[in-house]
Amino acid sequence: MNQTAIRIALTALTLLGSCGVVQRTLAAPVPATPGSLSCDESLRQSFKPDDQTRVVLVKHFKQGDVLALPGDDPPPYAPRARHDLCMVKLNVGPGNPGPADAPSTSAGIGIEIWLPDPANWNGRIHARGGGGFQGGVAGSPDHVSSPYMAAAVADGEGAVSSVTDAGHASIPKNYGIPDASGDFLMNPDGSINETLWRDFSARAIHEQAVKTRALTKAYYGRTADYVYWEGTSTGGRQGYKLAQEYPDDFDGIIANLPAINWTRFVPGMLYPQLVFQRDLDGTPLTLEQQDLVSIAAINHCDLVGGQHLGYIMDPAQCDYDPTQDASVLCTREGGNNDTPACVSKAQAQAFNKIWYGITEDGSVPSPEVDNGWSVPLEGEHVWYGPTRGTSLWNAYFTRMLGRPAGIAHPEQPQSLGTDQLALQLQNPSLAGPEFRNASASRREGWKQLSYPQLADAIHRGEALDASFGKINTDNPDLSAFAARGGKLLSWHGTNDEVIPVQGSMQYYDSVVAEMGNLQRVQSFYRLYIVPGAGHESPNGTANPLANPPIFAGNQLYDMLVNWVENGVVPDRVELHSPADQPINRSQPVCPYPQKASYVEGDPNVASSYICR
Repeated sequence: MNQTAIRIALTALTLLGSCGVVQRTLAAPVPATPGSLSCDESLRQSFKPDDQTRVVLVKHFKQGDVLALPGDDPPPYAPRARHDLCMVKLNVGPGNPGPADAPSTSAGIGIEIWLPDPANWNGRIHARGGGGFQGGVAGSPDHVSSPYMAAAVADGEGAVSSVTDAGHASIPKNYGIPDASGDFLMNPDGSINETLWRDFSARAIHEQAVKTRALTKAYYGRTADYVYWEGTSTGGRQGYKLAQEYPDDFDGIIANLPAINWTRFVPGMLYPQLVFQRDLDGTPLTLEQQDLVSIAAINHCDLVGGQHLGYIMDPAQCDYDPTQDASVLCTREGGNNDTPACVSKAQAQAFNKIWYGITEDGSVPSPEVDNGWSVPLEGEHVWYGPTRGTSLWNAYFTRMLGRPAGIAHPEQPQSLGTDQLALQLQNPSLAGPEFRNASASRREGWKQLSYPQLADAIHRGEALDASFGKINTDNPDLSAFAARGGKLLSWHGTNDEVIPVQGSMQYYDSVVAEMGNLQRVQSFYRLYIVPGAGHESPNGTANPLANPPIFAGNQLYDMLVNWVENGVVPDRVELHSPADQPINRSQPVCPYPQKASYVEGDPNVASSYICR
């Protein structure tokens, strides 16, 4: 990856409301009385919250210092501290013993905590979640975890912040970006590593919360006024897990684009590649074909107030069928498209399968009958696919990272999906070449799976959820979190390239069913569905000019703080597109299950919509 790509990849973490954390928010710093700890080597001996916790490193960064450690190779644009900061790294045992070279061998849970100087502390803790299989260097004395995460919170916002490696260390391939495989969750003999599954699923984030609170109290001489969690994707799943299993850990939780339903959606990411193998003789759809058909779907379904928005406002209403669209079918197939991007009838039907998602036998109904949106799932439908118009090859991140990133990218499948498939079937030969395990030498076995075998793998994963540390994080009982006064905010984009948005909607519906009524749930938990937004990409569609309105900067975090600290209940929220190209738009998003409905006027202006 070149330096420009790395810079974009890192700074992209601050683009969305789930990640933007660099400015102070709402409250001025509250002076603290220094506690018994100093930011020096004496802290190693002084901070002993329990027998399983040891201090790995204490490092004081002065204003102007590069936020890096000796093992890092920071680029010239690496961030420098704007204020004095204290970084403390912890290891929480017992870890998981084993061979020195096995991914499943762990020294424990690494936690990295950043503390502003007492004069700059705003009285809050604002902890951060992770992504993918997480990992990282939170417990390493040689490397700094992404300085655009917890360090940025402490430096720019004035809150104590922390991150964890979720129980398994992995050295970033690039400065600040962890890139972990799922092989740590399998023992060398191919069996389930239940210890690290539990750490990854739940224990690590609870330890992160407990140790961050304890160190905050010891360092400043008093407890934090308010404690917040913010996470996206895996971090979003972690937020829900905290509300479900550890309701006393946080006053407020932001859990965006959540990776709940893990054993369903993660192997489901492999489905487009399996469609290529089974239906198209192993020949993937090209990027040009994917864009042609996806943009045709948008053009078919994006009319609002007589104008094409460039993205689809309501995917539930889109029944576009490329097998019936002459503009994308090749002339030899009876269509009128004579470009290299044209598709055959079989390729057009492959799109319908990918958009619909996994079924028990690989079948797909006509989009006019069922377009795949139905919440909850019905009949033979095992899990959802991406909505029509979504970039199937994840154009935003493929270009940004300089490597394939999408679930249907023709060059390679998503390793997250192949890894999880191997874990659910306890067969490492199904995974990709980077999955390390001593019990198998062959890889890429996923290519031989049938549709019923993939469906069975998902059912197997659901049955193994307890052994996987209850990774699905789908317990609808949030009564304890509600009773202690906790508040939960979440948003999910309709064009998420990785995690189907219907999973968040289905979970919300289950919470309402569990807790009795919508009004009670909305008193502490609100979900927003954002048209056009992707998975940490401001535009998740195949149309590069879509420019949909999204949560910006600290917008959602400010809403949460206002709700927790001032009792201001979030309701209709006005969003703005992040760029002026081609049109600067504003639109409202409404607390689910309401959605924005066009009434009259300019469809690019929020005042033209109501919530209903």
